[in-house]
Amino acid sequence: MTATTYAYIRVSTDKQDLDNQRHGVIGYAQKNKLEPLTFIDDTASGKKSWKERDLGKLFEQAKAGDVLLVAEISRLARSTLQVLEILQEAAKKEIAVHIAKSNMVMDGSLNSKITAVVLGLAAEIEREFISSRTTEALAKRRAAGLPLGRPKGAVSAEKKLDKRKDEISELLLKNVHKTSIARIVGCSPATLYAWMENNGLSRFIKSDKPLKTKKSTKSVDESGKNG
Repeated sequence: MTATTYAYIRVSTDKQDLDNQRHGVIGYAQKNKLEPLTFIDDTASGKKSWKERDLGKLFEQAKAGDVLLVAEISRLARSTLQVLEILQEAAKKEIAVHIAKSNMVMDGSLNSKITAVVLGLAAEIEREFISSRTTEALAKRRAAGLPLGRPKGAVSAEKKLDKRKDEISELLLKNVHKTSIARIVGCSPATLYAWMENNGLSRFIKSDKPLKTKKSTKSVDESGKNG
């Protein structure tokens, strides 16, 4: 069966950006003999999870041996976590991913596996940076004597979390501890747990229990030493 090359274009309101994407993938396809191209023009917002966009439908119909071609890796998704998820899904389905601008090929080779590891590390670093910036911002507000609570008339914390549901779901799937997620999204753990309960994500709450048990054990040991 002949392999299909899907040219994925994330439609933008900027016509020049759209033209650049098309020019990039067409030139790359001609140079690397990946024609003919099957264009997928995705009009959904990049803020949506990739599974909810046309990219998700593309993966549903693509088969082993097919090629996913994009102009730039940032066209796949807006976050490192989502890009990594997409590359993992492609590897699982044996779909090669070609990035025209950087001349990168993710096809299951050793080089592509190394790249995936680097991207995974980048995702971890990204989470650490977000968490660090949040902690620093809170420390500065405390030092300046500014209130840390919600100002009068501000949008409730849970409504803010609704807007970041995709991001929170990704972090939960990556087994990031809930306390860390709460810091990343800027709310208290109690608010995060309540929001998870109300959004059908309570199954992830149990995964925190081992960490709590470990912390409790450490406390007992220290108490024993003091005694």
